[in-house]
Amino acid sequence: MIMLPVFNRNTWMPEVFNDFFDNDFMLRPNATAPAINVKESDTEYTVELAAPGLKKDDFNVNIDNSGNLHIRMESKNEKKDEDKKSHYLRREFSYSKYEQTLLLPDDVDKEKIEAKVNDGVLTVSLPKVERKAEEALKRIEVK
Repeated sequence: MIMLPVFNRNTWMPEVFNDFFDNDFMLRPNATAPAINVKESDTEYTVELAAPGLKKDDFNVNIDNSGNLHIRMESKNEKKDEDKKSHYLRREFSYSKYEQTLLLPDDVDKEKIEAKVNDGVLTVSLPKVERKAEEALKRIEVK
């Protein structure tokens, strides 16, 4: 007969999960990266980045020296209480920063890129270079 160790599920399992989830090294929910969608149509690529509560001044979108799209967002929210008759027992504030570099396809017209923020979503439009029909289908003679 083989004897296996017996664990009391009522005491062992909760301790494992409590120790794991209660540690300070766990990331906070607001420290996660925002969701990104990338769509393609015949005329453009569209990048959508979820950024609820952020304003257009919280974003910096540019093309870096390598020709890649660089998106940076930074938000500092602090609840201020100007009541001079009291002191803080608890003061809540938040700070979030996110940076993402996206490699752009060769067919993006980098001079016509546009970005806007609407309803908590940053949308970056990446128009494709317009190609003439004869450039798009260049026939190669078979010898």
